[in-house]
Amino acid sequence: MMQPKKTKYKKSFRGKISGQEYKVNKLAFGNLGIKVLKPGRIKASQLEAIRKALFKKLKGKGKIWIRIFPNLSVSAKPVEIRMGKGKGPVSYWCFPVKAGRVIFEIQEKSTSISKEIFKITRNKLALPISLISQ
Repeated sequence: MMQPKKTKYKKSFRGKISGQEYKVNKLAFGNLGIKVLKPGRIKASQLEAIRKALFKKLKGKGKIWIRIFPNLSVSAKPVEIRMGKGKGPVSYWCFPVKAGRVIFEIQEKSTSISKEIFKITRNKLALPISLISQ
């Protein structure tokens, strides 16, 4: 699972995720990209599931760039535990993504499988996405 090797603090604040992405909103490496349309969090497990499915679909004939890395720890207390006694343990790692951010880039010679790539990614993510190309 993707998570940072070392962080300054073990647990982090939740923070607000809103607004548009202005830096990473265009393609830089591939000719096909997956862009998020609404702000939210993407878990490390979701990223890994998408990556595995895309590698399986491309069958080694293309290249994939993951433009995000889960660096925000999310803690959760167990169910039916009374209030207090500190913050809970780290439950999962995620990346807070703004609207318009490119999360995956794919270099593929033929764009015939672009619809299948879109379907795979849409089914694995909880956020609405769009497919962009150069």
